[in-house]
Amino acid sequence: MRQQASWYRWEAQDLLLNLRIQPRASQDQFVSPLGDCYKVSITAPPVEGKANTHLIAFLADSFGVNRRQVRLVTGANSRNKGVRITNPQRIPAALSPL
Repeated sequence: MRQQASWYRWEAQDLLLNLRIQPRASQDQFVSPLGDCYKVSITAPPVEGKANTHLIAFLADSFGVNRRQVRLVTGANSRNKGVRITNPQRIPAALSPL
């Protein structure tokens, strides 16, 4: 059985993440755990869905999946987001507890 942190959980082959997004950052990166979330910085601005689209692309690339396999479950208009990644092919080094 896999150990769980409060900011992620596994449901079969799907990984669910609770993220806190910092838009308009200098680079895209996984920053650190922040309470029940994991802080992620992205360069896109939070206007007209650009940050959500950029976040999905960043996560898809980071976990080695197609963009269709990354789904925003909650928080479309919030900095706090729930994300489902279907069958991730790799785990980014910054997310070592996974």
